[in-house]
Amino acid sequence: MDEAGIASLRSSVRESLKIILDPELGENIVDLGLIYGLDVAANGNVRVTMTTTTKACPATGFLQEAVKLHISGVPGVSAVQVDLTYEPQWSPKLIMGEARTFFTSR
Repeated sequence: MDEAGIASLRSSVRESLKIILDPELGENIVDLGLIYGLDVAANGNVRVTMTTTTKACPATGFLQEAVKLHISGVPGVSAVQVDLTYEPQWSPKLIMGEARTFFTSR
C-alpha cells in the first residue's frame, strides 16, 4: 500500500471510531479526545493508543472491544491492536469538535 492508500485507510479507520459513543458522556470517542494515537501500516495493521476518562471507568472493556470491532470492519484492515494508556491523564481540555461546544457551554 502506498502513502495515499495508507492515508485513505487511516481516514476510514478514524471515521469508524466516530461511531463509538462513550456510554456515560454520549459523545464519540474521537471528539472526546480518548484516541491518543492511530498508526496504520502499509500491510493494513492498525494500532490504536487510547485512554478512558478515568482509570476506574466501568466502560473500559466495552470501549476497547468496540474499537477492535469497528476497525476490523474497515476494508483494508488486516489486524488491530489496541493499547490502553493513562499517560497523559484524560481531561475535558482534550475534547474537540461539536462535543467541545456542548461541554464548554454547560
